[in-house]
Amino acid sequence: MKFPGSVLASVFLFVAETTAALYLSSTYRSGGDGMWQALTLLFSLLPCALVQLTLLFVHRDFSRDRPLVLLLHLLQLGPLFRCFEVFCIYCQSSHVEEPYVSITKKRQMPKNGLSEEIEKEVGQAEGKLFTHRSAFSRASVIQAFLGSAPQLTLQLYISTLQQNVTVGRCLFMVLSLLSIVYGALRCNILAIKIKYDEYDVKVKPLAYVCIFLWRSFEIATRVIVLVLFTSVLKAWVVIDILINFLSFFCYPWILFWCSGSPFPENIEKALSRVGTTIVLGFLTLLYAGINMFCWSAVQLKINNPDLISKSQNWYQLLAYYMLRFIENAFLLLMWYLYKTDIYMYVCAPLLILQLLIGYCTAILFMMVFYQFFHPCKKLFSSSVSESFQEWLKCACCDCRRQKSCESVEKTDLRFPADREETPSSSKISSMPSQILNTDELCSA
Repeated sequence: MKFPGSVLASVFLFVAETTAALYLSSTYRSGGDGMWQALTLLFSLLPCALVQLTLLFVHRDFSRDRPLVLLLHLLQLGPLFRCFEVFCIYCQSSHVEEPYVSITKKRQMPKNGLSEEIEKEVGQAEGKLFTHRSAFSRASVIQAFLGSAPQLTLQLYISTLQQNVTVGRCLFMVLSLLSIVYGALRCNILAIKIKYDEYDVKVKPLAYVCIFLWRSFEIATRVIVLVLFTSVLKAWVVIDILINFLSFFCYPWILFWCSGSPFPENIEKALSRVGTTIVLGFLTLLYAGINMFCWSAVQLKINNPDLISKSQNWYQLLAYYMLRFIENAFLLLMWYLYKTDIYMYVCAPLLILQLLIGYCTAILFMMVFYQFFHPCKKLFSSSVSESFQEWLKCACCDCRRQKSCESVEKTDLRFPADREETPSSSKISSMPSQILNTDELCSA
């Protein structure tokens, strides 16, 4: 049975980040910074509450008679109790022989074009551990993008304004960045397992390393760009955030309404129509929060029973990173034009170049992952390099068409002038014949 290391990592980040947030808020209070204290507590306690609700929802404890569990979650101690429960199940599984097992069928990755189906016995303990891992993975994603991401942006903004980074704040920012990167990594793994649920997916260590580097560069550069832009144009950053957030929040609903599909009723049997709407609204909120900082790796599809599109669309991925790169470059340009005296000793062109190169490095690691280390790359209809080559061919064809259209327009402009010259030349050539005809008549 696999060691529940992901559960341990999720609980460690949850406890460490919450403890650091409480300590840092106390320092803000002692320093008289009431607004920074309130925002730090808000971005710490709100995701804590959402994590408790997620764990209760996945384990379906609302419909079960477990008052002690509900009390522990109310006291924000739910993840610690769940972690203790996970390790109790893991330790007892090696000593107790299970009388009942279930059989699951999975397909192996195709080899030489053939894919075999294998059967695997899953005991009750392993099934419980799978549910716990799934719950903690979802909780890590929620904590990362609804708590750690705005928290890191806030603390970096405070450090920029005060031009000072304390040890406690530096440690807190490192923990927040690790939490976001880990949440993005879990999001990638969840996306792979949901899209290829019928296959036996095994992620190699090099794939984890590649995803970690990809997400680290992408999220770090994105947060720094937002902080720099906020420090010089506070009002305009609200417009930028609203446009990004509303675009990603409304996009799945627009696709759902355009498809004409009925309202999904099979998310959870115990949920009413209002409860289903709340759950879908929360999912789109989380989807928008993820795409604010990085690529979500999944496409939310409300009319799908799994709520996720299982098709791999390289063009959406390409469009996202192209638009995000253009947006980051534009925000950095605005920061360069309106930067204040606090950046007097900062080499602005060098910083802009480093941030743009950092984002390009993230894209490079992303392409390396999908090209070489994706566990299901054999199932792709086309690889990243092939899709990129097709896109380049389409772009080159469009350029050639534009050039040919311009050349045709130029020739069309020349033709009327030629046509105007042609009648005049005919008239000139007809005059000698007329003169010859009159001379002949006179001689006659």
